[in-house]
Amino acid sequence: MSNLTGNYKKTIYRNTNNNYFIGLFKVKESSNDLERFINKTITITGYLPDLNELDTYILEGNVVNHPKYGEQFEVGSFTRVLPQENDAIISVLSSDMFKGIGKKTALKIVDMFKEKTFDVILNTPNNLLLVKGVTEKQVRVLHEALVNYQGSYETVLNITKLGFTTKDALKIYSYYKQQSIDIINDDIYRPFYDILDINFKICDNIFLKEALDKLNIKRIRATFIYILRELTNVSGHTFFYLESLKIYFFRVLSIEVDDDLLLEALNSLVKDELVVIKDNRIYLKEYYDAEIFIARRLRLLGHEKEIEIKKYDEYLKEIEQKNKINYNSEQNLAIKKALTNKCLVITGGPGTGKTTIIKGIIDLYQTLNKYSEKQLQEDLILLAPTGRAAKRMSEASCLGASTIHRFLKWNKDTNHFQINEYNKSKAKFVIIDESSMVDTLLLYNLLKGLSSNCKVIFVGDANQLPSVGAGDVLADLINSEELEVISLKNLYRQGKNSNIITFAHDINEGKLNIDLFNKEEDLKFIKCSDNMVLEKIREEYEKNKNEKIQVLAPLYKTMNGIDNINKTLQELVNPKKPLTKELIINEVPYRENDKVIQLANMPDDNVFNGDVGVITRIKTNPKKEIYIDFDDNLVKYTGSSFNNFTHAYAISIHKSQGSEFDIVIMPIVKGYNKMLYRKLIYTGITRSKKKLILIGDEKALEMAINNNNEKKRNTTLDFYLKNGII
Repeated sequence: MSNLTGNYKKTIYRNTNNNYFIGLFKVKESSNDLERFINKTITITGYLPDLNELDTYILEGNVVNHPKYGEQFEVGSFTRVLPQENDAIISVLSSDMFKGIGKKTALKIVDMFKEKTFDVILNTPNNLLLVKGVTEKQVRVLHEALVNYQGSYETVLNITKLGFTTKDALKIYSYYKQQSIDIINDDIYRPFYDILDINFKICDNIFLKEALDKLNIKRIRATFIYILRELTNVSGHTFFYLESLKIYFFRVLSIEVDDDLLLEALNSLVKDELVVIKDNRIYLKEYYDAEIFIARRLRLLGHEKEIEIKKYDEYLKEIEQKNKINYNSEQNLAIKKALTNKCLVITGGPGTGKTTIIKGIIDLYQTLNKYSEKQLQEDLILLAPTGRAAKRMSEASCLGASTIHRFLKWNKDTNHFQINEYNKSKAKFVIIDESSMVDTLLLYNLLKGLSSNCKVIFVGDANQLPSVGAGDVLADLINSEELEVISLKNLYRQGKNSNIITFAHDINEGKLNIDLFNKEEDLKFIKCSDNMVLEKIREEYEKNKNEKIQVLAPLYKTMNGIDNINKTLQELVNPKKPLTKELIINEVPYRENDKVIQLANMPDDNVFNGDVGVITRIKTNPKKEIYIDFDDNLVKYTGSSFNNFTHAYAISIHKSQGSEFDIVIMPIVKGYNKMLYRKLIYTGITRSKKKLILIGDEKALEMAINNNNEKKRNTTLDFYLKNGII
C-alpha cells in the first residue's frame, strides 16, 4: 500500500451520513512509487472525518484512475500529525478553530510553552493563566476546542484498535459521536443493531476477546437478531416461530443455549422494541410495522366509495379511436375500476393485455382531467421494481417510468429514502407494474412516501416467483379478498407467440401438452441426456447468435448449472485470444466483450441489480480496473467492486424477473432437484417474447409442472388486510 503526506486543501463532496469524502490534498512527501505527486495537488477519496488546512496528514491507500476525473488517491487509512514547529502551532491557535484567540495571544502562549503547547492545553490548561493577558474564558475556549478536535480522531482510532475497520469506525463515530466508546463498552453489539452494514461477526469476535461468559445475555440477544435477519433474507418469511429458530443458535455460537436464556433474551428484545411477538409469531419489528402499515393504508383505500365517472363510455370510445383499439369487456372493466377505485389489483399471465390496460388507464385519466403532458407526469407516476421493467413500462405507455428506489430517492449508504413520511410525494395516482417483485419493506416505504389518499394500482402476474426480499405482497393482496381484484383470463397476444403463451397458461393449470412442442419455430423441446445438455445449449446458442438470446437456469452449481453454462458459452462466444485482455476474479476469467450482469445496486453509477452489460475495457496496470457498458452507461469497477458482477450468458430465473428476451433457452433436467417447481418454470418461460427453446428431459418438466408445493412464505399481510389490526 502507498502513502502520501501533506495537507488538506478543499472539500469537493461530503456525504454527511457516512463521511464519504472527495477533496483536494497538497502532497509534501510520499512513498517511492508516488514521488510524481510531490508538491502537487491530488484528488483524494475515502471515508474521512472533517479535515483542516493546518494539520499534516499521512494517508495510506492506492491511486485509482477515474474514467472522467483522472487519477485519484483512494484512502484506506489516515494518521493526523499535530503541528510541531512553533510557527505552525501559532497558526493553529489563531485559526477559526479557536474563537477569540488572536495571533498576539497565540504568540505569547507558544513563546512560553514551545513544542509542549498542545500538551499544556489538553492536560494542564490552568497553566495558560501564567501567560500575561490570557483570561479564564480563553483558557476554556482553547481547552474545549482542542479536546473536541482531538477526541474525534482518538475515538475513531480507539474503535479501530478494537477490531473494526476504519470505515466502520467512522460510521460508528458519525452515529454516536462522543458517546461512541461508552456505548460500545456498554454493549459491543449496539452498532450491529443500529448501523447499516456493521457486521455481527466482527462485533462477536471483539466480544469473545474479552468474554469470560460466552452465554452472556447481550451476546444471545445479538445472535437472536442476527439469526432473524439472516433467515428473513434467505427464506423470505416476515415472521418465525421459536422452535424453528433454536437449531441455529448452536450453528452460530457452537454452544448450547437453554430455553430459559432464549426466552430471557427474546423478552429483552421485545422490551427494547427490536422484536414483536404476536400469537407466538416472532417478527423483526420493522417487518411487523410494515405489514400493519400496509394493511391499514390499503384497507382504508379499498373501503373508499367508488368514484362515479360521467360519460365514461363516451370518453373510452375517444381513447379507442386514438389508440386504434377495441377494448373488450374484461379490459373495459379493468380500466374503469382503476379510475373509480382508490386501490385495485390487476393480475394476469402473459398475453392477457396488462400493458394495453395500463396504456388505456393513463390515456383515460389524462382525458378525464384534461391534463397537459406536464400535469400528467406530475400527478400520475409509473413505477416498477427494476430498471428493466421501468424501461419497458415507459416504452409501452409513452410516459416516463421509474424504479421505486429512484422515485423514493434512495440513499444506498444509509438505506434511507428521501421521499418519506416527512417529505411526501405530491403524486395523486401511482401504477406499479411487475408487482410480484415488490417486497414488504419496499411497499411499506413507498406507501409512507405517498399521501394517504393517493390512488394505488398494482399490476402483475400472481403466478410468477415472489420478491427476492421478504414477503409475498401481490399474493397476499389477492388472497386477502379485501381489495378489488381483476383477474385477466382471455388471451390477446397471438401470432408467433401463441404457442409460448398457450404453454404458459397450460402450466398454470398443471397441464403438459407435448403436442405444442416443435409444432412451430417459437416453441421447441430438444430431448437429450443430462451429459449432453451443455452441448445442445451451445448448438442452439450458435444457431441463434445474431438474436437477443438469454439462457435461464435455476441453479448456479451442478453439471448443468449457471456457472458451467457460462463457462461453456464464454468459450464459444468470447474465447481467449492472444490480444484479448482478461482478468481472473475468484478463479473465473473475465474478458473484454464478455456479457455480464450486475449483482448489487450502485445508484451513484445508475446501475442496478439485474442490469446486463458488456465489458468494454480491462486495465491491469498500474491498478486492476474493468469498464462495463450498460446501454451507453459506462461504469468503472475496481478491486472492491469486482464482486458486483458476474457472467450473464446464462443467468438465474430469479434474476430474469422483470425482463423479456427475444429468445430464451432453458435447460430442464432432473438434476435441478428441488428447484423443479411450477412457479419457477413458469416465470422462466414467460420471459420469452419470440422463441422458447427447452433442452433436456420431458419427465423433469412434467415433475416441475406437477410440483405446485413451493415453500409458502410465512407472512401475515393477508391476515391483517382481511381481519383488520388486532
